[in-house]
Amino acid sequence: MSIAVTGATGAVGSTVVANLRSRGVTPAVVVRDPRRLASPDGLDVRLASGYADRDAMTTALAGCHTMLLVSGRESADRVSEHLSAVAAAVRAGVERVVYLSFQGASPNCTFTFGRDHWHTEQAIRRSGLAFTFLRDSFYLAALGALCGGDGIIRGPAGDGAVAAVSHEDVAAVASSVLLDDSWTGETLDVTGPEAVTLDQVADVISDLRGVRARYVRETIEEACASRAHYGAPAFEVAGWVSSYQAIANGEVSQVSDTVRQVTGQAPVDVRSYLAARPNLLEHIKG
Repeated sequence: MSIAVTGATGAVGSTVVANLRSRGVTPAVVVRDPRRLASPDGLDVRLASGYADRDAMTTALAGCHTMLLVSGRESADRVSEHLSAVAAAVRAGVERVVYLSFQGASPNCTFTFGRDHWHTEQAIRRSGLAFTFLRDSFYLAALGALCGGDGIIRGPAGDGAVAAVSHEDVAAVASSVLLDDSWTGETLDVTGPEAVTLDQVADVISDLRGVRARYVRETIEEACASRAHYGAPAFEVAGWVSSYQAIANGEVSQVSDTVRQVTGQAPVDVRSYLAARPNLLEHIKG
């Protein structure tokens, strides 16, 4: 069974490639820039400038039975880019797609980028491709980044909690699912082992960094205003702010057993993850 991995230079995609190779499977890797591949020797490297380049994607996917579709970078056109990749897969004769979606994806979920994932899921269903949807929670790596250099996490997450998951655990699930088509037709939430509030995240950062970190609750209006200096487009600011709102609304708090069920290993928790990666907290001075 030939496997194509998109996003093969990213955190999840590159780990999936390494996992597959460790199991004796050499996937086709679909990339924009092969120079970013960590270990290109022996790989079947295929080029496409992006998901929107349907012809290049069709060529890159030729001869592959299964595709890992890593969601594209956040953009105003992400849904159309995803739909182009799905159409290319159909044209190339791909039979099955494993898609990295988002926990709670729906047409009206609070997290605006989560809506993109729902529309992509629907396009895959309509395409006739066999599928498995992996609905990841927010990534653990992002929790450290939420904290500013002053030791303050700011956002409208209220007292809500998030079942954040590591890139490595998501990649482990994806790798196993790619090699086992018994998961076909399933929609699986992929989370860490616990749901934590941002107050708890701040406590963990305080312990590990040796500074006083804290979480400051913002209103939606305050959150938009405090991010205005980035000069980001409106859709991006909406995504940032609505990610906290999704936490407040309890939409990403459900803990699943998918990582253990699929891989046989327990997912990593917030404290263990950040303790093993002090570089993620180096910017915090308190």
